Amino acid sequence: MTDHQPAKHAPVDEWESMLERFDDAAQLVNLDPSIHTLLRSPRRVLEVSVPVKMDDGRLEVFQGWRVCHDDSRGPAKGGIRFHQDVNAHEVTALAAGMTFKTAVVDVPFGGGKGGVRVDATKLSMGELERLTRRYTYEIAPVLGPDMDVPAPDVNTSEQVMAWLLDTYATLKGSFQPDVVTGKPLNMGGSLGRAGATSSGVLTCVREAFLRLGIPMAGSRAVIQGFGKVGGPLAFLLSSAGMRIVAVSDVGGAVYNPAGLDAFRLSDHHAQTGSVVGFKGADPITPDEMWSVEAELCIPAALANAIDEDVAARIGSKVIVEAANGPTVPHADAILSDRGICVVPDILANAGGVTVSYFEWAQSRQGYQWEEDVVAQRLRRTMEDSFLAVWQRADSLNVSLRRAAFVLATERVAAVIAARGIFP
Repeated sequence: MTDHQPAKHAPVDEWESMLERFDDAAQLVNLDPSIHTLLRSPRRVLEVSVPVKMDDGRLEVFQGWRVCHDDSRGPAKGGIRFHQDVNAHEVTALAAGMTFKTAVVDVPFGGGKGGVRVDATKLSMGELERLTRRYTYEIAPVLGPDMDVPAPDVNTSEQVMAWLLDTYATLKGSFQPDVVTGKPLNMGGSLGRAGATSSGVLTCVREAFLRLGIPMAGSRAVIQGFGKVGGPLAFLLSSAGMRIVAVSDVGGAVYNPAGLDAFRLSDHHAQTGSVVGFKGADPITPDEMWSVEAELCIPAALANAIDEDVAARIGSKVIVEAANGPTVPHADAILSDRGICVVPDILANAGGVTVSYFEWAQSRQGYQWEEDVVAQRLRRTMEDSFLAVWQRADSLNVSLRRAAFVLATERVAAVIAARGIFP
């Protein structure tokens, strides 16, 4: 492989990208102009200052947000991310993505998202806890089991959700486990939650390959990202008979045309914090990884990874988006012209929010479901949702992404029309 210098492009505004895709869906379904106007604006954007006393005695103030895009179909649902690049437009776009994602899999939620602009990797556990609790305190007025239900996201975990739940319970004077999902099992979490997003992606891979006539056994895959989603996916895809030929993370990338040993790579990653230096593969750059020939590409990192430059040279036949917003809008046309099938994020990675819904329902019932029940219902939901999107794409002769946005827009619009606007 030869080094490739990626072309420089202007920064992508995630909110404008989301509006572009929604506007396209609205035009395809001839959406009522008033509903179109309504959904082009988030219902609520809360911006807060989060003062935190650091371990060395300094006081630092971080900026945070909690956004509700739409709650027509149910309480706002969406994760909380702690990342140094978080901003209001990104969080608003992710909240809108959750509106459409929950509608695609037809769970009774709206779209929400939260974030704090902070490099969480540099915080001690004590600083992380104080940040979480103060952020929860600041956004508590908009949280509630029937109003806005957070979950983990980038750099947050079930421990962070436990702190959030405890802080909320202290403020409200009662324990309400249905105010948050992705929490520990002993606090009302759900069995099967940890690998739900990865399992949902696997189902979408199976369904796409089945309809495209591509056998999974022996097919090659590349994975961008080896974290909470990409790591488990390497195991799942390998178990399904696929050959993982390249993996990248923030440190670099590794390549082996004969296939990477997912178990050994996971052990190496756990010991070193990166796939870089794995002895069972050759080093390549993360940018080179996109050009590796394979049947499947899984972007499982942050947004805007597949721009026009990457889309023009990507070496895979199928892309299944495990990350949120990994493909910029202008790259879609390039991928379509090249005949590359893209299973969009609002369908592909909806396994996480589906099991979050199951967890929310269990917390309200006070009854924990068996793990096989969770797995069975997740698989059925993802299969049914994939089929609905595939059929809509076929009937409209459009891409799976456009079809998914059409299906979601119709479902949200139908509820808005039925409820009306008050007063």
